[in-house]
Amino acid sequence: MLRRIFSLILVLPLLVAGCKKSSTLAKLEDKAPAPASASGAQATATPTPPPAIDRSAKVIVFCYHRFEDNPRDTLAIVPAEFRAQMKQLKDDGIAVIGMKDFLAWRRGEKSIPAKSAVITIDDGYSSGYTVAWPILKEFNYPFTMFIYTNYVNVGGKSITWAQLEQMRDAGVDIESHTISHHDLRHAPRGQDYATWLHNEIFGSKDILEQKLGINIVAFAFPYGTHNEVVRKMAIAAGYQALFTVYGQHMGINSPGDQLGRYAVESMHPDVFKMAVNFGNNDGVDPGVEAAQLASAAMVTQPMNEEKIPSTRPVIKANLASMGEVEPNSVEMRVSGYGLVPAKYDPKTKLVSYEFTQNLVPKTYTVILSAKVKGRKMETRWNFTVDPTVPAAGKQAAAQGA
Repeated sequence: MLRRIFSLILVLPLLVAGCKKSSTLAKLEDKAPAPASASGAQATATPTPPPAIDRSAKVIVFCYHRFEDNPRDTLAIVPAEFRAQMKQLKDDGIAVIGMKDFLAWRRGEKSIPAKSAVITIDDGYSSGYTVAWPILKEFNYPFTMFIYTNYVNVGGKSITWAQLEQMRDAGVDIESHTISHHDLRHAPRGQDYATWLHNEIFGSKDILEQKLGINIVAFAFPYGTHNEVVRKMAIAAGYQALFTVYGQHMGINSPGDQLGRYAVESMHPDVFKMAVNFGNNDGVDPGVEAAQLASAAMVTQPMNEEKIPSTRPVIKANLASMGEVEPNSVEMRVSGYGLVPAKYDPKTKLVSYEFTQNLVPKTYTVILSAKVKGRKMETRWNFTVDPTVPAAGKQAAAQGA
């Protein structure tokens, strides 16, 4: 009898625990959701539809440098003229968008207005901070500063790191324009080209990112000049967009390694008028770049914005980048001289003209046009005759390009 009582005492705690466990499981089962029936489909989240992208939109990119009341060269514009141009963009219904939105549109991530513009300011002159920025604030326009790092904090007309920090904090986009602003197709004398080029492209990106704590995604070629080696290295450095100074009305599929910009200054107001005339692009298929201006890959002599000592220069341009040019349609104009009797060689794709009279020391604009498949294409560049500059250097480099 005692043995049976002792056995019950041992088993009783186990029975109680079992009851508690069964009770707990029952409660959990009551709270658990009912399994979906075999015939009923389980609810799934509705996928977010991709954004509607206007692939037929067109973009113009402006390039400015200095903002001065008395411009003395082709890099400056009078502040009042700059403000008038910004107002005209608004009046003409041309939306000013930021660099990030422009690149997002190209990636298919967001749409932009049918007529859009991007404003960029090159080099790093202090007037971009003191003059242009207040005007752009009036219109609430985003813009990009392309900075070459050797020109920051050197005094004179240069911008400071503190000013760039203030612009960064206010949302201004800051991107790379190399370290030294040297023509990237040729290293300075005595330097290894590959090492030097790597530093100009990778090093400038790193300096800006380290100094300002930002992500650099765009790059502007000094003088707009480049070659395949330069473009490939810039892409390898992680830049998403490479900019020249040859203006174009660009579509969504325009080559990202040769994006054109209209260089605007007071001495050539017709450049701005050409840029805002979106009517030149009527009939262009969606996503196709308008053939308004020649490709930035064109090699010219003298180079854009080059100073040369010769008062009787030979003007040359390689038209290969234009495509199949109609030989009889090629025309060259020079400011102050009008149409000049340039010669075009269809085999070499070279057009050239040698001055037979002395040019006075000043800045000249060359306007070159031709027809390709019945459509007129045009490009332009500037050079300055200055007998005080050395005969060697860029001129010799351009002849060998």
